[in-house]
Amino acid sequence: MTNDPLSKFKTSENGLDESEVQKRQEKYGPNELVEEKAKGPIFLFLEQFVDVLIALLIIAAIAAYAIGDVIDAGVIALAILLNVIMGFIQEYRSQKAVESLKTLITKTAVVRRAGEIKTIDSKELTIGDIVILEEGIKIPADMILIESNNLIVDESSLTGESEGVDKDINDEAYMDSNILSGNAVGVVSNIGMATSIGKIAEVVQQESSETPLQRKVDRLGKSLSAIAIIVCIAVFILELFKGVPLVQTFMTAVSLAVAAIPEGLPAVLTLTLALGMQQMAKSNAIVKKLLSVETLGSCTVICSDKTGTLTENKMTVTDSFYYNEEKTAIIGRLCNNAILRENESIGNSTDIAILKHFEDNAGENNTYERVNEIPLDRSRKIMTTEYTCDGKNNIILSKGAPEIIISKCKHIDNEGTIEIITPEIKETLSKKISEMTENALRVIGFAYKNKDENPDEENLIFTGLVGIIDPAKKSAERAVKACKKAGIKVVMITGDHKKTATAIAKDLKILTTGKVITGDELDSLTDEEYLEIVEDIQVYARVKPTQKMRIVETLKQKDNIVSMTGDGVNDAPALKKASIGVAMGSGTDVAREAADMIIEDDDFATIVKAIKEGRKIYDNIKRFVKFQVSTNVGAILTIIATSILSLPIPFNPAQLLWINIVMDGPPAQTLGLEGAEKDIMERNPENGDILNRSVLLKIFISGIVMAIGTVGVFIYELNTTSSAKAMTVAFTLFVVYQLFNAYNCKANSESSSKYLYIGIIISLILQILIIYIPQLQIIFKTTSIGLTDWIIILIVAFTIIIAEKIMNKVIK
Repeated sequence: MTNDPLSKFKTSENGLDESEVQKRQEKYGPNELVEEKAKGPIFLFLEQFVDVLIALLIIAAIAAYAIGDVIDAGVIALAILLNVIMGFIQEYRSQKAVESLKTLITKTAVVRRAGEIKTIDSKELTIGDIVILEEGIKIPADMILIESNNLIVDESSLTGESEGVDKDINDEAYMDSNILSGNAVGVVSNIGMATSIGKIAEVVQQESSETPLQRKVDRLGKSLSAIAIIVCIAVFILELFKGVPLVQTFMTAVSLAVAAIPEGLPAVLTLTLALGMQQMAKSNAIVKKLLSVETLGSCTVICSDKTGTLTENKMTVTDSFYYNEEKTAIIGRLCNNAILRENESIGNSTDIAILKHFEDNAGENNTYERVNEIPLDRSRKIMTTEYTCDGKNNIILSKGAPEIIISKCKHIDNEGTIEIITPEIKETLSKKISEMTENALRVIGFAYKNKDENPDEENLIFTGLVGIIDPAKKSAERAVKACKKAGIKVVMITGDHKKTATAIAKDLKILTTGKVITGDELDSLTDEEYLEIVEDIQVYARVKPTQKMRIVETLKQKDNIVSMTGDGVNDAPALKKASIGVAMGSGTDVAREAADMIIEDDDFATIVKAIKEGRKIYDNIKRFVKFQVSTNVGAILTIIATSILSLPIPFNPAQLLWINIVMDGPPAQTLGLEGAEKDIMERNPENGDILNRSVLLKIFISGIVMAIGTVGVFIYELNTTSSAKAMTVAFTLFVVYQLFNAYNCKANSESSSKYLYIGIIISLILQILIIYIPQLQIIFKTTSIGLTDWIIILIVAFTIIIAEKIMNKVIK
């Protein structure tokens, strides 16, 4: 096949004629991104009900309603509705990612068709169209250049490179890249979904994987449902064999089902995550997906984009060497096409960096006027301008690759004294250039001469060097150090050169004893080879978007919770595939839509704050889950014990619901507001179940303590007073058990929340109202109790605090 783009795409320099355009548009379709058919709002809403905990809540609500407990059913239904609405909002917002990609496509394009230049809607572009490109526009489709006049393109949002890319004839130019300078003509090679952005769009559309918290809650829900079903069936059979009427047996089983399911769990989980989102927002971390709040706190690896995340995303002069600084400053300001304004900088990144560096150095008080320019190009590697000085003396100013500049110089300007370049001077310059290059700096040399009869770039006078790089953020090194202390590995992934990536990674202490590999080296590895070494790699350079996905997915195969940070279009697929995607606030719409969290201030250090907050949230989730499950275990064991002992069930369904929702409400919700544990950022990430074995053992023992105390007091009261009062005392004892148990679950924090104590007091007051207000006595079937009963309740309930102290000593 021919390498000539015109022949390859069957077109000519005059472009396609209208009939051919129409044929190709029918064949290839419009130049737009095609999204998969999104799920409709109704389907999304109904899909939220396909969840184990929600399904169990629905069954409990139906059962409660079936036996006439309308209040119980209504409260459960409210909890269901809250969770369904929140899930629907999250899913609906996630569908906007591809819509954001579509907005990136340039609205118009200048084309040459049948020899005539015209402006068209970019959707009408087709394969083989001849497109005219000018400075300041976005490229409307993927194309191959057939003409190029010093074209420099910013591909940072697509490739991750921070510097502009020179484009010559036969080079590829990609849709949505910005043209920094120059002009060109290209032939369209790909449109719509076949373009570089289109391929990314296909990936972004793919369904997101579950978050770790979703998986953990799902496992917990399945475990609780299995326990509930088994225990309910066992009690139902046991009651039938005892000769208890069928209706009463059914009511007992339903009561037990209500006790076995933590009705308050989804609601309190939602509230805790929402409060965490608000707190993170105050630290410039915006979390889009509720269940992703805790994931960052659980992550083991952060895959961070370099440009704009770890670095400033602006080329900066960080080193210099002058023989004549004032003269170098004049050359830097005048041999330069960049423009600095109050709110923007125009031009290529190198010129902008040089101009910013020298803008405060006014130099000579002369008036210069440009009369000529020899532009920079990739073959000469030098830019030269000619100026008149005060309207009379002409001066030649040059800057460019240092080896080219030095080769054209015979003298140096040593603070106004013109000296011949000696071998010693050349050696000094060579060492300085090598030193800058080893530090991954882009080195620029400066020279000048007074115009003589030969206005060329020979016999120049050398003045100095500057070294330019996109520097690391000052806060990034501290943030990386904090991540390592917290057991989190930071991996740099960038499209930049290997040497540049290595220098930045060493500066930030990301690169220590690990490996640095390029995208090409990654491609050469089989999946098995890569899986074996993936955790040894600390820096990836020259990486393509699809490779970023491979990195994230391979790390996840090693059971890592992977966070991916980024800001460009190229980052969107990896952000989508990561356990939690973290986009920069100044990044592209695509990155922000694909991510789970947005860092508004673009500061990597903000991620550390988010990690701490995420860990605190996860600790608090475990806190209230432990509290609620221990409540349910205690209730189950109490009901089973009374059933086996042929005693009446001590709690009616309304009381059980009060215990599980109302009583769990204030204490559980305030547990979600507890402060951070003292060692929260000095421990490794937690990736196990919400309730590990030691916690489950503590929960079971707590349940036994509560069951023994409740049943014992219930038997005592049955033998000394009425059945109604015995049930009220047992019910109140169990409630007070929960209040003391909530105290057991508080954080070991320097800033422990006062809300927990307020929640405990509120719950106790509500319980007193239920016991003594006649109207509430009717609903909950309670009766008044005396001071002696309260003394017994408080003494017996305090045993749960003693038991917790003993368990903390024995169970680790």
